[in-house]
Amino acid sequence: MTLQNAKKNNWYMKTYESVIIVKPQLSDGEVGEFVVKAKDLITKNGGEVTSEERLGRRKFTHEVNHVRDGFYLYLKFKAEPKFVKVFEEALKLNEKVLRSMTMCAVEVKVKPAPAVAK
Repeated sequence: MTLQNAKKNNWYMKTYESVIIVKPQLSDGEVGEFVVKAKDLITKNGGEVTSEERLGRRKFTHEVNHVRDGFYLYLKFKAEPKFVKVFEEALKLNEKVLRSMTMCAVEVKVKPAPAVAK
């Protein structure tokens, strides 16, 4: 298989999970706008968002940039491995983001529990 065929059929894409913490001062509308922009960045670079979750406002165990809480977001997406660096850099440059972490998602296959003998 050639690299062109792999790219054409999206076989070169990996699944990633990203947790993003944004400033607590943002309104729900601003958080929604941020999520739309993050998803647009992924799709414009050939990726595909498979899952999105707003985990809500949570307190930190210690201060981060003189802030005690933040709004947590979770994105699961498929993209080329080289895109992750671009995505992380865009998040670092965004003033609304306090912290972020993107990692390769690992599919875990769970075996069903054995039947209980009676």
